[in-house]
Amino acid sequence: MIELQHLTVGYGKKAILSDINQTIESGQLVCLLGANGVGKSTILRTIAGFQPPLCGTILLNEQDMSSFSTAQRSKAISVVLTERIEVPCMSVVDLIGMGRSPYTGFFGTLTKEDKNIIYEAIDMVGISHLATRTFDTLSDGERQKVLLAKALAQQTPVILLDEPTAFLDFHAKVSTLRLLLRLAHETNKTILLSTHDVEMAIQLSDALWIVQNGEIKAGTTLSLTESGTLKHFLQIDPMADAQKGNQGIIFDTENLTLKINNVVLPETQNKLGN
Repeated sequence: MIELQHLTVGYGKKAILSDINQTIESGQLVCLLGANGVGKSTILRTIAGFQPPLCGTILLNEQDMSSFSTAQRSKAISVVLTERIEVPCMSVVDLIGMGRSPYTGFFGTLTKEDKNIIYEAIDMVGISHLATRTFDTLSDGERQKVLLAKALAQQTPVILLDEPTAFLDFHAKVSTLRLLLRLAHETNKTILLSTHDVEMAIQLSDALWIVQNGEIKAGTTLSLTESGTLKHFLQIDPMADAQKGNQGIIFDTENLTLKINNVVLPETQNKLGN
């Protein structure tokens, strides 16, 4: 479980988001939504320990993470960021194997168990065909999958991902979010990810954190729908959309469903109580 208590994040003395008080339970997949520049990546980087909070406390299973050593943090949180990394001549399987370094040391020898964990992560993400390729020859979408496999091989109770579905095609986006949802539920991991794929986040997450107007509003799809937060975030005017013949995302306030291109999102019917 991750708990943020009166957390303020930003750079230098400039606060981007202030007094954040939110919790993600173990076994939950939470999607962080918001426009570019509102602080989504800053929240993730602060929780990961890549930059200090300006104020407040981050707790992992009721332990203050400010007291964690680098080794402790690397066994607690795995991170996939959007920054492009360059590792010339390193094979995919070797890069994913670096996810085991918190347990073996950077130059440690991989045991049979370590190798099994690595190949299990490769299979879970569906990149067995890339295992012998070098990382620098991969497309952006393939790189995203490899970095996700590395995070899975790290076997941490918390996974943070910044735009993990960027550069992926539609099928791969759905598969990735379903995999993360299954991992959260089956292995009791705490998973927080940022995404611009709003419709998928609505369908395939346990909860949403919506960053807007300098604050975070959190809840399930149902609670955010009932409060009007989700509709406001999507900035939808159903009547205007109908008049213009627009397709896109349409919020049906009467039936509490969401439509994409005039098709009801099937999983929102369950999430919204229909």
